[in-house]
Amino acid sequence: SKDEAEKISASITEKCGEELETKAQQLRQPRLVIHNIPEEITTENATKAIIEQNPELQTEQAKISPKFIFHSGRQNRNLVIEVNSETRRLILNNKMKIGWMICNVQDYFRINRCFKGSKFNHRHTECRGEETCPVCTGPHSLKDCKVSQAEYKCINCVTYNKFNLRNTTCVNHTSIDRNCPSLQAAIKMQNQNTDN
Repeated sequence: SKDEAEKISASITEKCGEELETKAQQLRQPRLVIHNIPEEITTENATKAIIEQNPELQTEQAKISPKFIFHSGRQNRNLVIEVNSETRRLILNNKMKIGWMICNVQDYFRINRCFKGSKFNHRHTECRGEETCPVCTGPHSLKDCKVSQAEYKCINCVTYNKFNLRNTTCVNHTSIDRNCPSLQAAIKMQNQNTDN
């Protein structure tokens, strides 16, 4: 807990203050995704549009920081914003009005997945592992995979099971499956490190 962390920090500083410096982990700011925003909204004018059209939020401009816009599979434009925890609660309890649209908003979690080794929390440019197929865990790329759905295997869940023999998880899915237990655990961990 926060109180326990402060006590430990004070004790370390008292006993080893000259050799060690304590620093508590800072929780990251929450990110939200606003779905299906109008074409005229950009990262430059989004904050103003949100504040002007949603007076019930009663928030200042500094509490909303647009990060980027991305397109979904249906070519809908989606805006990712960074907010503080209070603004997050206000936004999630209301529909977001932007332009002539009423947009859905939800928490935004993005877990990096390597396209070379299919594991989490790094990119392919930083990967030191072997090339691993995200569908069958074979030593080949996704485009060269020829297995059937019955042979799907997730490299992340296989690795988890290797180190957790008493609490194994299902491995019969791809590492790009949104319902992958390893992916859900990574999202949960990111959520715990976010100031919600």
